[in-house]
Amino acid sequence: MLTLTPKTLSSSSFFFTVHKSQNPNPKSLNSRFRTNFVKSEVQIERGLEFETGDTFFRHESARGRDLGVLSASLYKKSNGSLRVLDAMCGCGIRSLRYLVEAEADFVMANDANDDNRKVITDNLSKVERGEGDERRWVVTHLLANKALIERYMVADFFDLIDIDSFGSESAFLRDAFNAVRLGGLLYLTSTDGFSSGGHRPYKSLAAYGAFIRPMPFGNEIGLRMLIGGAVREAALLGYHVTPLFSYYSYHGPIFRVLLRVHRGKLDEDRNYGFVTFCHLCGHSDTVRWDELGLMGCPCSDTKASPSLRVSGPMWIGPLHDASYVTEMLELAKEWGWVSEGIGMDLEKLLRIMIEESDPRLPPGYTIMDQMASRAKMDSPSLKKMMSALVKEGYAVSRSHIISNALKTDCPMSDFVRIAKDELQN
Repeated sequence: MLTLTPKTLSSSSFFFTVHKSQNPNPKSLNSRFRTNFVKSEVQIERGLEFETGDTFFRHESARGRDLGVLSASLYKKSNGSLRVLDAMCGCGIRSLRYLVEAEADFVMANDANDDNRKVITDNLSKVERGEGDERRWVVTHLLANKALIERYMVADFFDLIDIDSFGSESAFLRDAFNAVRLGGLLYLTSTDGFSSGGHRPYKSLAAYGAFIRPMPFGNEIGLRMLIGGAVREAALLGYHVTPLFSYYSYHGPIFRVLLRVHRGKLDEDRNYGFVTFCHLCGHSDTVRWDELGLMGCPCSDTKASPSLRVSGPMWIGPLHDASYVTEMLELAKEWGWVSEGIGMDLEKLLRIMIEESDPRLPPGYTIMDQMASRAKMDSPSLKKMMSALVKEGYAVSRSHIISNALKTDCPMSDFVRIAKDELQN
C-alpha cells in the first residue's frame, strides 16, 4: 500500500493537472457551473492523485483545503487522535487529504449522491481501509443533516466536521453542533455573495439572523454573517464558539470559517452586534445592543443620520486567533508549503491573517481608491499609509480579502487627513 506524508510533497504539486478533460453533456449543465464538472483521468493536488468523475469540483478551493488540513493536523498533534466527518465530500479529495496529510484516525466521507460512490472509494483506496476498530474510512450517502443526526443519536462524536455547502444553507448548523465533540472544530462554508453584499437582506435574515445592507466591505461582512449565525445557534444549545480563522476567496465567492466549540454560554457576548457604514463620509463603526437607539455618524450633527446604514447582528470580534494562525504558519513551513510564488501564496495569506487578528481592529476595511475618490485626492501607497497610521498611534493591517485596502481603527476624517499629509510629504 502506498504510504504518503505531507512532508514529502513538494510545493510545486499544489495545483492539480488535467491530462484529459471533457464535459460529458455540456448542453444539460447550467453555464455557470459547466467548467466545474470535469471528467478526467488523473488530477493532482499537493502530490496526491485523484479523480473527480462527474462531481462538482473547483481546483481554486485547494487553498481552503490546505487550511483545513493544517488545522486538522494541529488538532491531532494536540489531542492525540482525530476523527473527521466530511459531510459533503464530493469526489473525496478533502477526505483523502485529511487521511494522508493530517493523519486522521478515521474519516467518514459522506455525499448525498450515491452515483459518486465509485469515484470516492477509488480515491480513498489509496489509504488502506482497515477493519473493525482499525477501520480508517467509510463512505456513506446521506443528506448532510441526516448524517449528522444519526451520528449524534448513537453518541458518535467527531473532532472535526467539514461542511462544504453551497449558497446560504444553514439548516445543518444545529445538527453539526450536536455531532461535534466539545472542544472540537467546525469548518463552515457559505457561497452566498448576494446576501453578504446586502442584496438579499431577508434571505440573510432567514439563514443567519442578520439583516445585511450594502457596504463596501461586503466580503468581510459575509464572513462575519456566517460566524454570527453560528454564534446564535450555539447559544441556543448552550455552547459558544471561538473563530480560529476566517477565509474569503473571490471564486464562487467562498466564505469559510473554522470555529472551536466550547460548552457554556457567554454571560455577555461583546463580539455579537451591529456594523454601521456612512455612505456620505465613508466612516464605519460597531454598535452594541444597548446602543441601538444612539446610532449616528461623526459627519452628522444629529443622531439620526440619514446616510447611515446598519447591518446585523453579526460577529464583530476578531476574524482569526493570532496564536492559532501562527501555529498553522509554522506547520506550513515544516511541510514546505510556503514561498510557492503562486498568486497570494499560503505564507502571505497566513501572515496577513495574523495582522488582521489585532483585537483593536473594527469590522470592515477602507478601500484606498474609494477613499481617494470621496476625498478628491490621489491615493498614497499602502506601505506609507500604514507607517503613518502606526506613527499616530492607530492599529492597522492589510486585508486578505482585497489587496488595495487597509483595516484600521482610525476614524475616516483622520484617515483622510493623514493620507493628504503623506501626499504632501
